[in-house]
Amino acid sequence: MSETATVPLDAASGGGTWRFPIDQPLRLDSGAQIAPLEIAYKTYGQLNADKSNAVLVCHALTGDQYLASTHPVTGKPGWWTRVVGPGLPLDPARYFIICSNVIGGCMGSTGPASINPETGAPYALAFPVITIADMARAQKMLVEALGIDTLFAVVGGSMGGMQVLQWAADYPEKLFSAICIAAAPRHSAQNIAFHEVGRAAIMADPDWRAGAYELAGVRPDKGLAVARMAAHITYLSESALQRKFGRELQRDGLSWGFDADFQVESYLRHQGSSFVDRFDANSYLYITRALDYFDLAAQHGGVLAQAFRKARDVRFCVLSFSSDWLYSTSESRDIVRALNAAGCRASFAEITTDKGHDAIFLDEPALDSALRGFLAAAAEKRGIA
Repeated sequence: MSETATVPLDAASGGGTWRFPIDQPLRLDSGAQIAPLEIAYKTYGQLNADKSNAVLVCHALTGDQYLASTHPVTGKPGWWTRVVGPGLPLDPARYFIICSNVIGGCMGSTGPASINPETGAPYALAFPVITIADMARAQKMLVEALGIDTLFAVVGGSMGGMQVLQWAADYPEKLFSAICIAAAPRHSAQNIAFHEVGRAAIMADPDWRAGAYELAGVRPDKGLAVARMAAHITYLSESALQRKFGRELQRDGLSWGFDADFQVESYLRHQGSSFVDRFDANSYLYITRALDYFDLAAQHGGVLAQAFRKARDVRFCVLSFSSDWLYSTSESRDIVRALNAAGCRASFAEITTDKGHDAIFLDEPALDSALRGFLAAAAEKRGIA
């Protein structure tokens, strides 16, 4: 991995918060609407003269718009600096890259911690339930507000990949290409179960206060930390856990108590405690619920191929990881079969790795190579220099 891959692109980034007027509400699948709507976003690179080089990157459950910039809360580099940067697959010298915080998030886009204009207090549980389709609809509003008619590519992994699929189903005329990484066409019963454990942990925290913890001046950090610990297990493979930790102890000998005796316990506790510094508990409830509701085939009469029937002009790339059990290769193959049945052009690759679902964000040269190759071929077809 090149040195530039770890350098945040702060100097080359733009963006801010786009505030839509109250007469431009975001209409939701539930029948509710959000107005006024704010979307926080970052951009990298420059839009070319014919506006043909715009790339929308969609983030995962716990991500945000800081994909290649220093995170303002943690001070850490962005979550995809190994893909976005000079000489990397998404090079700002070639593409105009956009990443927005999803609605329901907690890094500037309208979510449960935002002020409800009707009450002057945070929405909390008065915030309407959202879906992946609502997230894509809000992104479309932002893209159009930026003066972009057609995206060269929409790219995303995990929940971001689900947003990619939703874009392809709902707005295929707005896309030239689409890259879906380690995602699924619907959330499985197992995934819903893990999310329910996380939500139950948050709501069982006495400081959750039925969602009104901000007004009480407290935070359900313990519950949110446990939710993060449970979810993080699903991002790793058994072989990765064994390779990294095995049954290694934190210290010489056992404590004969309930401290973190094993290194893997300490690792998970660190993941939980560090997560609460940058994420909102109610946002976690809302976004996990949006994932649980995701079922693209159900939106199209139960036939997944029907979701892509208008996307025959879009070039697709679908990627999976061999050790990913959260969103398995078989689910990516379901997506590819549906694309083929709809008459769409689709490239597919299963990347062999023991890093599990987290391979999206880790040093995985095969992923870099697949992204670079697909984007370069699509850019040539699009006429992007």
